[in-house]
Amino acid sequence: MSGRIVESDGMGVPPVSLIIVNHDAGPMLADCIASSLDQAEEIIVVDNASSDNSLALLEARFPAESHIHLIRNRTNLGFAAACNIGLERARGDYLMFLNPDCLLELGCVARLVSAHKSYTDTGMVGGLLLNPSGTEQGGGRRAVPTPWRSFVRAFGLYSLSHRWPRLFFDFHLHEQPLPEQPIEVEAISGACMLVSRNALEDVGPLDAGYFLHCEDLDWCMRFRRKGWKILFVPDAKIIHYRGVCGLGKPIFVAWHKHRGMIRFYRKFFKHQYPGVLMWLVGLGVWLRFGATALYHLLHSASCKVGKRRG
Repeated sequence: MSGRIVESDGMGVPPVSLIIVNHDAGPMLADCIASSLDQAEEIIVVDNASSDNSLALLEARFPAESHIHLIRNRTNLGFAAACNIGLERARGDYLMFLNPDCLLELGCVARLVSAHKSYTDTGMVGGLLLNPSGTEQGGGRRAVPTPWRSFVRAFGLYSLSHRWPRLFFDFHLHEQPLPEQPIEVEAISGACMLVSRNALEDVGPLDAGYFLHCEDLDWCMRFRRKGWKILFVPDAKIIHYRGVCGLGKPIFVAWHKHRGMIRFYRKFFKHQYPGVLMWLVGLGVWLRFGATALYHLLHSASCKVGKRRG
């Protein structure tokens, strides 16, 4: 996979510190940085004890780039904790978090910064996440998945939203028409988040109690509770090769994803829902994890049998 080395778009380099948390992203890490190199004042890579060749490839490809800073963690501290380590090093007026399996289109960062400046009380902005096929990816613009909304989604009740939109609302907004201008949303994806330093100092860093997944939703909730707006910017495009860092570790990723869901629900909705309902929500989450883990175990066993027969 070849990287996309961007050219100058005439708007100058925005005052952005780009923070990338890496864990076994392989060649995608260097490709990501190639697409970002001329779009930020500094790039901070926080590596969570990678065991692959991603850092070697990065250093070989960019041996003399003084504005790329590498921080090596001895153990995998999790995504949120690693982001916070990057924040401590960052010097920019804006802080942007980007997954290493993302490629930025030309001028993406400048458009995010411009949108941030153009709308009052904005604290966080995110762009249009695209699949490699060019279709919009889920998660780039969404509503907060409350326990009820998650129940509606899990059981397909969102199909009734055309009759009762408020009751059976679907939090996956990417299925709605793409807006022409930046719009306010409840949440964006942690794959690409840009925040201002002023908002960061007001809200605080990410919650390191999350190891992987849901820390972005947590942060969005905290930003909005402090009165900061969150914007989705449709003309800031990012190609997201989702799941590169989790390849080969599906059960590990699923465990932390479902654990993050439980933490998120308990932190923000414990006092809004009856205890019995929260217990049922927790049971549903762990049943879902069990089904996911069983699927991956059976799939792995099937692949091994197939290889032996081959």
